[in-house]
Amino acid sequence: MTNYVKIFDTTLRDGEQSPGATMTSAEKLEVAHNLARLGVDIIEAGFPAASPDDLEAVRRIAAEVGNPPEGNPEARVPVIAGLARANKSDIDKAWEAVQGAKHPRIHTFLATSPIHMKHKLKMDPEDVIQRVSEMVTYAKSLCADVEFSPEDAGRSEPEFLYVVLGEAIKAGATTLNIPDTVGYTTPDEFYNLIDGIIKNTPGMHEGITVSVHCHDDLGLATANTLAGIRAGARQAEVTINGIGERAGNTSLEEVVMALKTRHPVFGLETGIETPQLSRISKLVSNYTGILVQPNKAIVGSNAFAHEAGIHQDGMLKHQTTYEIMRPEDVGVNQTNLVLGKHSGRAALRNRLAAMGHSLDDVELDKAFARFKDLADRKKVITDMDLEALIADEFYQPRDVYQLNGLQVTSGTMGMPTATVRLRGPDGVIHTRAAIGTGPVDATYKGIDQIVNVPCTLLEFNIHAITEGIDALGEVTVRIQSEAGSTTMDAQSEVQYNRVYGGHGADTDIIVASAKAYINALNKLIIAQTEGNEKTQNDFGVMLG
Repeated sequence: MTNYVKIFDTTLRDGEQSPGATMTSAEKLEVAHNLARLGVDIIEAGFPAASPDDLEAVRRIAAEVGNPPEGNPEARVPVIAGLARANKSDIDKAWEAVQGAKHPRIHTFLATSPIHMKHKLKMDPEDVIQRVSEMVTYAKSLCADVEFSPEDAGRSEPEFLYVVLGEAIKAGATTLNIPDTVGYTTPDEFYNLIDGIIKNTPGMHEGITVSVHCHDDLGLATANTLAGIRAGARQAEVTINGIGERAGNTSLEEVVMALKTRHPVFGLETGIETPQLSRISKLVSNYTGILVQPNKAIVGSNAFAHEAGIHQDGMLKHQTTYEIMRPEDVGVNQTNLVLGKHSGRAALRNRLAAMGHSLDDVELDKAFARFKDLADRKKVITDMDLEALIADEFYQPRDVYQLNGLQVTSGTMGMPTATVRLRGPDGVIHTRAAIGTGPVDATYKGIDQIVNVPCTLLEFNIHAITEGIDALGEVTVRIQSEAGSTTMDAQSEVQYNRVYGGHGADTDIIVASAKAYINALNKLIIAQTEGNEKTQNDFGVMLG
C-alpha cells in the first residue's frame, strides 16, 4: 500500500455551501490558483449542475488551473473534479465543465443509508444498486477518472455498502469516497468501516483509492479522517479552515500537519507546501467573510501565542517545551517586521515575497501607497498589518461603490451623526448624512441612502489585528439580500435572501466598518447584476 495520501480539497464546492460563504467566479478562480500552488492533488471546483454560473466557474478553473502554463508542459497540475448527482443531466454538466483540464474527474454520488433511501430518495436498495451501476458506467464513458460516493455512508449498513461499492468498481470507478455526511461516527467506528470496506468489497484491488470525507457535527472530523487513513484510506477530502455546511468539514491544515508532525506514528506523506497554509487560510477567510477563531488549530491567531508565565518561561528555555511544530512550517513568522515610514519599495517587496505574496510592479505601487499611508499613522508595521493591508487591497471584489470620505461625530452629549461620501459606478461622488444609534449605525445608514440596495445586517465582528494603541483594526460583516418588492415569482425569490460577507481593515475602526459593509454590498450588487446567484433548489440533496 502506498505511503502517499492524496489531498482532495473541496473548499470551492462543499466549503462554499457554508451559509454566507458564497464566492464570485473571480474569487473562486483566485482560490483555485492558490490551492494549486499549495500542492493539493485534486480540486473539487464546484457543482456544475447548480447553476450556469457554477458551471462556468468550474470550466474556467479547469482551463486555467487544470493545465500547465505555456512553455512548461511538464509542470504539475491538480486534478479538477466536478460533483454530479447520479443522473445523466448532472453528469453531462460536470463533464462539460471539467473536460478542459489535463486531468479531469467526475465525482458522482447516491445515498445508501436506510434514512436517506426511505425519506429522501424514496428508492429501494435494489434500485440504488442499479442506479449506481448505470450512472458510474455512464460517467466512465465520458471520463477515465470517476469517483463514487455513497452519501451518508457513516449511517449505512456495511454489508450493503460492500455490494454498492463493488458495483461501482465493476462499472469503472477508481476512487471510492466514504463520507460521514452528518458527522455521526466516532473514530473507532469509522476505522472499522474503512477497514471492512477495504477487506470485503468485491473487486477491491491496488488500483482503487479509498477516500474519506468527514463532517464536524460532533467535533470529530479530523479524528475520524485520521482514523480512516490509518485503516488504509489514501485520499482525504478536506477544506481550508474546515469550512462547510453546519459545523463544517475536516480541516485541510489539521490533517496535513497531523501527518507531518506525527510522521513517526503515521509514516505517510502529502504533497502540501505547508508554509503556505497561513496565507491561504487568510485568503479564504477574507473571501468568505468567515472569521478564523483565535484558538483554531494550526492557523488561528493564538495557535503560536503564549501568555501564561510558566509557558513563557519554558519557551524562553527551549521552543519545543510548548510548541510541537515550528511556526515557520505553516507560514507564521514569529518576529515582528520593523518597517516604518522611512522604508522603501525594495524592503516592502522583499518582506511580502517572504510572506508568500508575489506582486508585479503595478500591484506593488498600490500596496506601497497603502503601506505609506498606514506608516504615517503607525510607528511600526508588523507582518499582521501587511497581511491585512494586502487582503484589503487585493482580495476584494471589483469596486461598484468606493469609500471616498467619512466624517463622524459621536459621544454622550449629542446624536451620533455620519457624513458619508462614496464614488459610484459611474464615477459620480455621492454624499449623504445620517443619524444613528452609534457611529457605525449612522455610517451604515448613510451608505444605505446612497447605495439603496435592500439588505439586512446579520453579523458584525471587530477585532484588533496587532497590539498597541495604534493597532490596525479588522471588521467582518455578513449581510442578507432582500427582495425589492413583494410581487416575485418563486424563481426570483430563490435569488434573494442570500448571505454575503465583507471585510475591511484600517487604523480607524469606523472606516474599517464602512469598508467592510461596502465590500459586502459590492458583492451583493455584482451577484444580482451579473447573474452570479446560484439556484438553491437542489442543494439540499448534495453530498455533505
